[in-house]
Parts: sequence; C-alpha cells; structure tokens
Amino acid sequence: SSGINAEWPLRPGRKCMLMRNLLLLRKMSSVSAIRSNLVNVKKEISEVDEEGKVRLVAVSKTKPHADIEEAYNAGHRVFGENYINELVEKSQALAHLNEIQWRFIGNLQKKNCSKLSTCRNLSAVETVDSEKVAKALNNGWKRNGNGNTLNIFIQVNTSMEEQKSGCLPNQLLQLADFIASECDVLCVKGVMTIGAFGYDWSQGDNPDFIELLKCHKMLCKHLDCATLEISMGMSDDFCKAIKMGSTNVRVGSKIFGARNVT
Repeated sequence: SSGINAEWPLRPGRKCMLMRNLLLLRKMSSVSAIRSNLVNVKKEISEVDEEGKVRLVAVSKTKPHADIEEAYNAGHRVFGENYINELVEKSQALAHLNEIQWRFIGNLQKKNCSKLSTCRNLSAVETVDSEKVAKALNNGWKRNGNGNTLNIFIQVNTSMEEQKSGCLPNQLLQLADFIASECDVLCVKGVMTIGAFGYDWSQGDNPDFIELLKCHKMLCKHLDCATLEISMGMSDDFCKAIKMGSTNVRVGSKIFGARNVT
C-alpha cells in the first residue's frame, strides 16, 4: 500500500522535523486567535461603550513576548501585568515597541516599588492602596521616572475581604489627600476594584461595582475633578461593568487564552 503505516518507526530526523512543524502550526494558530480575539473583544466593547471612551487593558501575565507583539502588531497598545519581575523583564525585552503602554495591575508592596519604577514605558499603576506604598512609589519614580509624573489609581477593597488588597472605602479620601500633599510625582487618575469573584449577576448589579461608583462620586467631589476614571471589570464581566460606568477594563483570557501556569 502507498499509505503510511502508523506503526512504522520514524527516523530521528524526520521526527524532529514533524515536531518543529507541529510547533510552528500551533504558534500560527495562537497568533491568528489573538488577532481574532482582539477584534471580538473590541466589538463587544463598542456595542456598550456609547461614547467610545473605554480603555481596554490587555492582561498579558504569564504570556510570551510573541503573543504581546502579535497583539501590538494588530494595533493594540495598552497591556497590563500582575507581577513586577515579569513586567520589568518584558518592558525591557519589548522596548522596541515604541508606543507600548504598560499598566501594573497586581498586588503592590512597599518593598517592590523601587523595582516597579524601573519599568520602561510604564503609563500607570492601578493598585496603590496605602500611604506607605504611595510614598515608596513616589520615591522610586523620582529616581527613575525621568522627571515625568506617574498616573496612579487608588485600589479600593469594595468587598471588604481580609485577603483582598485595597484601602477601605472610608479610607479613600484620606489616602487621596496624602498623595496630593506628600507624593509630588504621582497623579491620582481614578479608582479601581477587583471585587469578589464569581458574582451571580442574576441577583442584580454587582455590589462591588456599585460601591466603587459611590467611591468615585465621593472622590470626584472631594478633589473637585469630574474626569477621574473607573477601573472595574475583567474577562467575565467587562461588558456589564461598562454598562455600569467603567472606563477601564482589564481583559486577559478572552484575548490571549487561558493563563499559562508554570
């Protein structure tokens, strides 16, 4: 028979070639999927973002450089990372992407602020939640920020879970005042929450999002600033968050696929 017998052993060279081709096909499939996913997510956003003001943060944590470059080449510019070491490494390796904008969206501790401030093309930190973190970030940015101001969001623990980062709602104004008076290279641009996971939307609007909207209104009045942003909503609920008023959504798996676990 001219067909291939599945039981025939493959020569080592032939096997290596087939493996390389398989890996190439998988990479091409991943690249195609990222472009397609971006189009779909942006379409979903456009359907609920009446004024076209919502920022899409493509969350690329654990994803390889090639995936980020593919999203960049497809026209996207704003990327979010959760881990400082990974963010700094990627910002250096991908510095040739001149228009890339990095946003840090992970848990931030005082001891890590100095390293975070070395990130290239850092456009915002969305998880400032205490005076000590704000001051440490301010000091780091003074050394490494080339004289520029760093935009930050104040993270609010709207679900009031002990394991969650974020200041409590009743601490928000005090923290904002501290940043305004003591952190001369930081600029408060908005509020952010993660909220409780697995909320059942059949019960109505997410109470964590409702609480953040209250915090946003309170902070806008306190600072006499109507342009503060609202960062809430991720892959599972970004459209609902936008309908409630979010101006900044953080979407990862719907763009890049399931998170890589090492």
